[in-house]
Amino acid sequence: MSIPAIFFDRDGIVNTRLIDKYVLNIDQFEFTPNFFEVFKLVKSLDYLAILITNQQGIGKKLMTENDLQEIHKFMQEKLIENTGFQFDDIYFCGDLKENNNYRRKPNPGMIFEAVEKFNIDLKNSYFIGDSFSDIVAGKSAGVKTIYVNNDICDFADYCFDDLSKFLQFFQKVK
Repeated sequence: MSIPAIFFDRDGIVNTRLIDKYVLNIDQFEFTPNFFEVFKLVKSLDYLAILITNQQGIGKKLMTENDLQEIHKFMQEKLIENTGFQFDDIYFCGDLKENNNYRRKPNPGMIFEAVEKFNIDLKNSYFIGDSFSDIVAGKSAGVKTIYVNNDICDFADYCFDDLSKFLQFFQKVK
């Protein structure tokens, strides 16, 4: 039996995006407002929670995979502390954009890896992100897309200015 999932982008959805910079350590990692509430709701509704993130800072040699693992370990610990849940899995691509790796968003490779591992029901799953590449990846994989940004939105299935508006919507979905 397949399981529905919510695929989350990291920077800008889970944690505050640093403009023109990379989150390189736990001191720079700050959860976005309302993320804990969103995450708790998603998990309480029995969705898998999968993190899908491009981490080009690795390819640029600004950080190592070990640095990224430390950030994700910190993130998971804080999620358990604040919600009682953690991500079911984390997928990242550290390649540079110009390498056009199939795993790197906007390509759907990381999503398909998770689908294969967990037997995910794509038709009843969502990708939530704050960039065009997130939405393209989600659409390419065949999931519903949620764009959280205050930009003009005409390409995602659902659009919200911030996570609090998404939370209000998603409470009504189930």
